[in-house]
Amino acid sequence: MAFISPGRLVRDIQLGVKNLLLHKLRSFLTMLGLVFGVGSVIAMLAVGEGASEKALEQIRKLGSRNIIVTGMKPVDEQGASNVRTMISIYGLLYSDQARIAETIHTIRRMVPVKSMQKSARLGQRELDLRIVGTNGDWFELVRRPLLAGRVIVKSDVDEKCNVVVLTEHGARRLLATEACIGEMLHLGSNYYEVIGIVQSEGASEGASQTPDQQTDAYIPISVAKEHFGDYFTQNKSGTRIRELVELHQIIIEVDREEHVEATANAVERMLSIYHKKKDYMVNVPLTLLRQAEETKRTFNVVLGAIAGISLLVGGIGIMNIMLASVTERTREIGIRRAIGARQRQIVAQFLIETIVLSFSGGLIGIGLGVFIPWVIEKAADMPTIVKLSSLLLSLGISVSVGVIFGIYPAFRAARLDPIEALRHE
Repeated sequence: MAFISPGRLVRDIQLGVKNLLLHKLRSFLTMLGLVFGVGSVIAMLAVGEGASEKALEQIRKLGSRNIIVTGMKPVDEQGASNVRTMISIYGLLYSDQARIAETIHTIRRMVPVKSMQKSARLGQRELDLRIVGTNGDWFELVRRPLLAGRVIVKSDVDEKCNVVVLTEHGARRLLATEACIGEMLHLGSNYYEVIGIVQSEGASEGASQTPDQQTDAYIPISVAKEHFGDYFTQNKSGTRIRELVELHQIIIEVDREEHVEATANAVERMLSIYHKKKDYMVNVPLTLLRQAEETKRTFNVVLGAIAGISLLVGGIGIMNIMLASVTERTREIGIRRAIGARQRQIVAQFLIETIVLSFSGGLIGIGLGVFIPWVIEKAADMPTIVKLSSLLLSLGISVSVGVIFGIYPAFRAARLDPIEALRHE
């Protein structure tokens, strides 16, 4: 094919635009298929990307090298018993922590956790908090921004200091306009000095896979053992329930990411040997992360396929309108061929028209695709992420659809017999 000069290409584009503007409404209606197709592709991918990224971010906060072992009441003991006083023994043991640390050498460090619900009081303000007895490594494995003061350190645990670190949520409710750091907070039957405040980023109450909650108050684990012990008493519906739980949770950090799953399996096997009942649960954020990423890819493929159907419909509309255009302009094609136009020039003319049509529809579709996620984010408070790659991909697909579905009408126009075309009325 001979080289097409820039001047001729510009003239062909101008001619294509002029021919499309002769039938403005028809051209606009033809573009609508591509507009909605491109817009739906971008919008659906943005919504899917936003939802997936939010879920992935929650999992990443748990740590890709962490293993979270949570004690839980065995299924056959949950909601049981009409006895007015009962003792339930379950959960993780101090000996479990020691055995795991001594046996599994891929473990870098471990964080023991004791938790219980207690009422906190400061002056006239009162709030139910989840007391978390732990050590300073908690704040390394469960990373939350420090807003004020400091976190628990090794000396606090060793010296059994009555100190507490609050979450932002608890601090706002209890401290209000008071000075934050240095306040004496009444927890249970003891007073604790507020030494720090961390940002509230925990999940909702009862989310077992998430180590932290919005109503946490962190104290040294040695103090938790001394002040609250291992027995916990609850009164529910006239029944007094006593529980003996040594550790509610153990967070394990593995030395390398590739060792995480093998280490989790080793922990699971060890616990199964020393626990007759299934009173623990092992969560591996890395496995959850991989599953979420795989689900995200599947979700994007499904959404892309659904939106691609709209583009296919738009392409069929372009083919239909171009075939009608060829029929209407048969005499024009015959005249051009009679005065020396070659077949490739006729093909180029009609292809340029389809490209202009599909490119314009793609640009309008991009605007629609960016606008829809913005409306969803404002109206439904759902996170959406519009990526540059999705914009370019959608525009490229739109132009490709125009070219593919415009080839047949273009070649049909080029193959018209000039004499028969001149006779056409």
